[in-house]
Amino acid sequence: MLISVVVPVFNEELTIGNVIERLTAVMQKIGSKYEIIVVDDCSTDRSLDISKSQSAKVFSLKKHMGKGYALRAGFAKAKGEIITTIDSDGSHRPEELPQLLIPLLQNKADLIIGSRYLSQKSVATKKLNAVGVRLFNSLIKILTRAEVSDSQSGYRVMKSVVLRNMRLKSSEYEIESEMLVKTARQGFRIREVPISFEQRTYGTSRLDPVVDGFKILLSIILAYMTGGRR
Repeated sequence: MLISVVVPVFNEELTIGNVIERLTAVMQKIGSKYEIIVVDDCSTDRSLDISKSQSAKVFSLKKHMGKGYALRAGFAKAKGEIITTIDSDGSHRPEELPQLLIPLLQNKADLIIGSRYLSQKSVATKKLNAVGVRLFNSLIKILTRAEVSDSQSGYRVMKSVVLRNMRLKSSEYEIESEMLVKTARQGFRIREVPISFEQRTYGTSRLDPVVDGFKILLSIILAYMTGGRR
């Protein structure tokens, strides 16, 4: 079984090398065939060079397109039966990947989300961001009956069949919501597992709570309207 790990990157020169190194170590311990796919979203720092120096397949976009577009490009290159996504800013622990894989390998779920809010350790996030996540969670539950605590988490594991017939359109941070809603609408099983989370180890977040929040809200509604059952 081949596991594809897709890592979108934009100006994360201080963390991307460490993330790839740790992912490689974890995948070697798991013992399955794997590929680490880094999609550099036209970074203006050394992220691309650092990524190329690691044991990963690196693809570079010619223009800055956004996280959603980078993920979609990575999905198009992924060959694995299992697809994993993880952020490149160091906020997710690669060492927790086996915990996300367990429900899928036991065939108890088709999409597993790593939730910051199921962990016993409190999560330090901006108040406005936390309120937004709760709003999105509630709307998704009303529309799809999928009850999740962290609909915006970028740490995920899924069967490739989940993505096979799914037409994702998001270019930015709303990709997580679109994917989740369409997965639920198509009748796939969704589960969450607790993860630890650090609010960016370096740099500043590029997510705008108001602008991106509106895009996420719109994406949930549009995904519900267009993401019908299989």
